[in-house]
Amino acid sequence: MQTLISKRFVIRKSLIGKNQDITVNFKNGKTVTYNHDKVYEIMKDKLESMPCFIKYKSYTSSTSVPTPVKEVVEVQ
Repeated sequence: MQTLISKRFVIRKSLIGKNQDITVNFKNGKTVTYNHDKVYEIMKDKLESMPCFIKYKSYTSSTSVPTPVKEVVEVQ
């Protein structure tokens, strides 16, 4: 499977269960790579109650990785 390249950290319902690796190139120059399913499992309870995730079926952050998942992302 090909790694998805993005400009923001993203969790999408459409990617759940696909074991997708995502590489994010933030504007501050930091690059992180993470497994979508691992991050989703850690954030699952919080995401399911967030209005953005309920309405748009996705969660994004253009500035950083959420604190609960910092231990499972690879910073380059």
